[in-house]
Parts: sequence; C-alpha cells; structure tokens
Amino acid sequence: MRILHTMLRVGDLEKSLAFYTDVLGMKLLRRREYPEGRFTLAFVGFGPESEQAALELTHNWDTPHYELGNAYGHIALEVPDAGAACAEIKRRGGVVSREAGPMKHGTTVIAFVQDPDGYKIELIERRT
Repeated sequence: MRILHTMLRVGDLEKSLAFYTDVLGMKLLRRREYPEGRFTLAFVGFGPESEQAALELTHNWDTPHYELGNAYGHIALEVPDAGAACAEIKRRGGVVSREAGPMKHGTTVIAFVQDPDGYKIELIERRT
C-alpha cells in the first residue's frame, strides 16, 4: 500500500493552482471538469502520481469558501533550506506565517506558509 493523494476543498481553483504551481513549484498533473456534479478536480504534485503522492484540489462550483475546522493540521514538504524556501515563496507572492527556525522543544528547522484558502504547509529543512 501507499498514499495516493490528499484532498483539499478550495474556494477559487485558479488561485489555488497558481499557488501550488507558481509559488510552491508543483506541476498540474491532471484536471477534469464534472459539469453534471458542478465540480472540478485538479491534481498537483512534484512528480508523477505513479511514483509520488499528490494533492487533489476539489473545487465545488457553488461553494466559494470553506471553514477549515479545528481537526486539520498541515501538509509537510521537505526542503533543502527552509530560510531560502521562505524567501522564494515570498518573492513569488506567497504568505509565510512562520519564518524558518528551530521547532519548539527541538532542533529541526521548520517554517509555515499558507495557501489562498488558509491551509497550512509546513516546510521541514532536510537534515544533512
């Protein structure tokens, strides 16, 4: 078994696609419209779905906004340098909600950014 994808409901698909592709550097892997159900699915990721997990962005056409709830945590991405990743994300128009630094009660360097819907993405600096 392996993880295939994680689904996020998004209010504005084009804004979300721009964030995940232009700001975080993912690729649009596939996209399909479902007019009868009034929704669109777009899958993004860093590599082919046959090799890596993806994010499924679900856009329900009649729902412009979602409440995030208090059970959701975050998506985690490994990066070579969390500080450099934050700088690049800001340069591309992304929001850094916690600058790079050691995690509380630990030494792992992390940072947090957020997507247009407010979902948190943790950047974890790769240990060498």
